[in-house]
Amino acid sequence: MGWWQVNADTLAGSRFVLSPLAETFACLKALHVRSAAHPGERVWLDTHLPGYERRLASDPVTAALVRAGFGREWIADFLTPTPRGDEDFATEVARVRGASPEAARAHLAVALRGPLPAILRDRDDLPERAADLLTHVWTEAVRPDWHRRRRVLEADVVARTARLSQEGWASALGAMRPGMRWLGENRLQVNLHEYPPREISGARIVFVPVTPQRHGWVSWDEPPQRPHPDTGPRRYGVVYPCSGVLAHARHGHTTTPASDTPDLHVASVAAAAAVPVPGSLARLLGGARARVLVLLGSPMSTSQLVAVTGQGLGSVGRHLRLLLDARLVGRRRSGRSVLYFRTAEGDVLVEAQGTQVAQVTQAAQETQVAQVTQAAQETQVPQGTQMAQAAQGTQVTRGGGPGSAGRS
Repeated sequence: MGWWQVNADTLAGSRFVLSPLAETFACLKALHVRSAAHPGERVWLDTHLPGYERRLASDPVTAALVRAGFGREWIADFLTPTPRGDEDFATEVARVRGASPEAARAHLAVALRGPLPAILRDRDDLPERAADLLTHVWTEAVRPDWHRRRRVLEADVVARTARLSQEGWASALGAMRPGMRWLGENRLQVNLHEYPPREISGARIVFVPVTPQRHGWVSWDEPPQRPHPDTGPRRYGVVYPCSGVLAHARHGHTTTPASDTPDLHVASVAAAAAVPVPGSLARLLGGARARVLVLLGSPMSTSQLVAVTGQGLGSVGRHLRLLLDARLVGRRRSGRSVLYFRTAEGDVLVEAQGTQVAQVTQAAQETQVAQVTQAAQETQVPQGTQMAQAAQGTQVTRGGGPGSAGRS
């Protein structure tokens, strides 16, 4: 099995980030294998696979590059640079385009576990061709749905952060991706392949969710041959399939995600909106403000609250300010987003109201993650959520492994 040696300080500095390039590469992987993990992905494939196949049929060099890059156990490293967070697709894909031709050919040979086919030998344009294909997949098949995908990914990060704080590292890491689990004694198993262990203490680790429901991959940045004092720590990443999958589809686009993990702590928009706020709480705070407090049993952004409640942005903002002043609600920055949540004092007030609020809480735990994200049309993703905020650390893995996109 492949495992990493990780100390407590490294875990404490790890974080969740979102990556448009990782999402695009995961979609490229889905197009490559031509199989769907759920109905929504099937509709997405039916929509985009014909155009993808036509593109490869007209470009045999790129088609051979894709076949070589997706090895049986290893993914060519230059295709999966470790995400850094807070970067757009153009910035990320520029690192693929900027790989040296020599490194690209060497990585493809490792993925193939043998010599390159003649069509790829001695070519210096392989990084550029890979970047062009990723850009095509992003433009045609990912970017049109990116806002919806981002909301699904955000819901997953919120849920996993909550799980980490409640159940600890072993539970949070064990549920992240197949073959991954905490072994104890500072050892993180990242896959089931028989690779030598890696000492990564002092590195920077990121966890990166993607919506395509496959195994994901692990990645890391190789240290430069001549390190510069300002280079900073090495980066390691674990890319994993998020818990809220895009299960339903409409007009060729995946829309509403469905969760197959009943312990996610993300409120369902439909269920929460359907249950009335207890009259006693509404009389105390006012009906609109009471609803905001009830909904914040799970962290939500201002945009999500606007979508769920139907109230205007100004009204929601005023309610939040008053609830913050009363210390019934707290907030934390999550990358570019600000998430609001109920404090212990707010919980006491809400839970004292009895059955109706309990129904909302139960619905939030049992209903599908996708409904939250679908309703919030303007939600921003928490790029770079520090896992240390929820517990005391986090860890990660690399873009595939010898044999998985990057490293599986």
